Amino acid sequence: MAQARKRGGLLGSFGFQVLAAMVLGLGLGLLARNLGAEQGQAGHCLSEVLRLAGSTFIQLLRVLVPPLVFTAIVASIANLRELQNAAALVWRTLFWFAVTALIAVSIGITLGLVLQPGVNTTVAAAAASTPSTSGSWLDFLTGLIPSNMLGIAASTTLKDGVPTTSLSFNVLQIVVISLITGIAALKSGAAAEPFLAFNASALAIVRKILWWVIRLTPIGTIGLFGNAVAHYGWDALAQLGAFAIAVYLGLGLVMLVVYPSLLLLNGLNPIRFFAGAWPAIQLGFVSRSSIGTLPVTQTVTENALGVPKAYAAFAVPLGATTKMDGCAAVYPAVAAIFVAQFYGVSLQFTDYLLIVFVSVIGSAATAGLTGAVVMLTLTLSTLGLPLEGVGLLLAIDPILDMGRTATNVAGQALIPTLVAKRQGILDQAVYDSASGDLEAASPTA
Repeated sequence: MAQARKRGGLLGSFGFQVLAAMVLGLGLGLLARNLGAEQGQAGHCLSEVLRLAGSTFIQLLRVLVPPLVFTAIVASIANLRELQNAAALVWRTLFWFAVTALIAVSIGITLGLVLQPGVNTTVAAAAASTPSTSGSWLDFLTGLIPSNMLGIAASTTLKDGVPTTSLSFNVLQIVVISLITGIAALKSGAAAEPFLAFNASALAIVRKILWWVIRLTPIGTIGLFGNAVAHYGWDALAQLGAFAIAVYLGLGLVMLVVYPSLLLLNGLNPIRFFAGAWPAIQLGFVSRSSIGTLPVTQTVTENALGVPKAYAAFAVPLGATTKMDGCAAVYPAVAAIFVAQFYGVSLQFTDYLLIVFVSVIGSAATAGLTGAVVMLTLTLSTLGLPLEGVGLLLAIDPILDMGRTATNVAGQALIPTLVAKRQGILDQAVYDSASGDLEAASPTA
């Protein structure tokens, strides 16, 4: 396989293909925007093609999430019999989730106080509006309890006066269902062996289909990035420049300073980590969806970073629902301080402690919901700040969401890698040979 990669050269590498797709998407998006991306304008057709290419790719990934999470977690529980330190893995995973979230939210608070984005803004107060979705502490408890065996939820909305029903899945509920099923299978002994064998076969099939979808990543990247450029809020950056700088500076510090430092402290080469995790980080940036990126994140964590499948199959799906250093730590901290400064509300030391608490604990309360906006409403309501402040920031939210999601995904791959290293189960040879080549993410690698 190494020879095949060498023959492919730079042009054949996955990282180069995705970067080239981003450049092409940027060019096509700018073209569509200059021609006019709205209905009836010259660039509308190009804009729709970009939107369709991107949304179709994400839809294909999301379709694979429920069967992948279920079969992988059930298989991981069955394989945990081979790991003597399963309980330690679980607790240390949760511990490092909390530690990195604490560091990230501290960075967000510091930047909010130093850069004062709520003071240095020209956004009009008329832009304030209450978001359509919000988070509460009860969401965590209700999200844990499955509404059905498939973790599927239905919602009905009015579109042009016509009721439209859509189905969605709650990944946290699927994780709970999978954990219960896996534990029950272990307790059932020999009677469950046929089921576990079937589950292992189903997992192999799902991973193969996932591999085919991953191969489409460059095409999906063109559509996703191009559509974002064509439609979303570049003009609003002038009004919210200080806020955007604070958020991206915080995300950059977390990804390029905190994460490498943790890797070095644990005897791991940061360059090798980012080389292995790069396919997932890139996809997270352009897709703006940790859940949509989950199949790729799990695959690179196992096959490119050397984390055992039995552990990664548990840790990565859990991280995709609760480990959000971008959406649930840096962003709500900066945004909450922005809203307080904008409305002239003085925050006390206890308020900053509440921001830390919400970021470290509260990300689980938004699992399965609409990430950053819901997390921000949870933070604002906890602090007693006006929820209308969310509307001030929505104009550039898609731009910020790219960086937030990339940071989320990096963290979701980082923690299993750190824990596996500390527990002595990381395949160091695989980690040391990590590359951004798509072949490294192959289920058959």
